[in-house]
Amino acid sequence: MYQFRRRDRRPARRGGPESAERWPVPIEVAGANVMIVGYFSAKEKSYVALMDAAASELTARGARIVGRTVQRRGVSGGGVKKMALPYSSRTLLSSGKVREVAAACEGADADVVVFVASLTEHQQRVLTGILGRPTVSLSETRAAD
Repeated sequence: MYQFRRRDRRPARRGGPESAERWPVPIEVAGANVMIVGYFSAKEKSYVALMDAAASELTARGARIVGRTVQRRGVSGGGVKKMALPYSSRTLLSSGKVREVAAACEGADADVVVFVASLTEHQQRVLTGILGRPTVSLSETRAAD
């Protein structure tokens, strides 16, 4: 006779309460060197204004903006065809753009990387590991104040 698999027999894969305490880490941007990263589709025509608004908001909190990087998706003919495909769920950006951001952070001596787009906890962990500095979304810096 077939028995249904019981879920309570398998160990939990995800971390318990201790992982909830680690992520997301509240980041204080006052007095920090901040690199701003934006991810926008080609349909977003006012991406420069959004980046300027994010920079002025962070500057008002005492952060020093040391650089900006933008990843636009769907600008070229090949990119338009890929708009329906999923982007990198690990890093939100392409691998080349992540390397570019890492090099820019090293060159500008950035303390924190702030994404204009929202990031998942997994993306934060991966990007923090790749970039070597705390990575948060702009909405999480608002919550930290």
